[in-house]
Amino acid sequence: MADPVKSRRYRSAVREEQARQTRADILASARRLFIDRGYTATTVGQIAADAGVAVDTVYAAVGAKPVVFRLLLETAISGTDEVVAPEERDYVQRIKAQPRARTKLQIYAAAVRAISERMGPLHLVLRDAATHAPELARIQDDIGARRAKNMRLLAQELIATGDLRRDLEVDEVADVIWTTTSAAFYHLLAYERGWTPDRFEGWLADTWCRLFLAGTS
Repeated sequence: MADPVKSRRYRSAVREEQARQTRADILASARRLFIDRGYTATTVGQIAADAGVAVDTVYAAVGAKPVVFRLLLETAISGTDEVVAPEERDYVQRIKAQPRARTKLQIYAAAVRAISERMGPLHLVLRDAATHAPELARIQDDIGARRAKNMRLLAQELIATGDLRRDLEVDEVADVIWTTTSAAFYHLLAYERGWTPDRFEGWLADTWCRLFLAGTS
């Protein structure tokens, strides 16, 4: 006789996997359509049709269109299928584990390169739509403010190593990192000037080290 508890657990696991796959399909369709057609021209109905689900399923599994787009941005930042808090991200933990500022900056440059590659096409959508879609402008402002807060924490951590120039203030270090890690900055070099991701990563790490580290020219 089958164990009813194990049977329920199995059915629950199957349903969870189906729900996860449905959500992933919706996000993949949304990303493709937003990039191809733009935010305004893409409807929830089109996302549903492309993903092969009902419109109600999009709302139930992910949410309204602004929620879908924000989730795409957040997962592009985390590099996973889920939103991950900054302090829980792998590269943040690796940065914290390193005692030297140079290594911290090199790790972060690699992380920025990977995030920027994922974010690049979405940045264009956000840039073009934020001027006439207030919900996206709010998302843009919120993510920018959150990045500024996180960059200040990183700047404090870098200064605490004792490796940085003595004349640098936390706010200056944070503002420079905030600017050079923005999607807009990456877009200018990678999309408009044709830099490869490898070149961008190497330049970013080298530039930060030259700007911030004591005894570096």
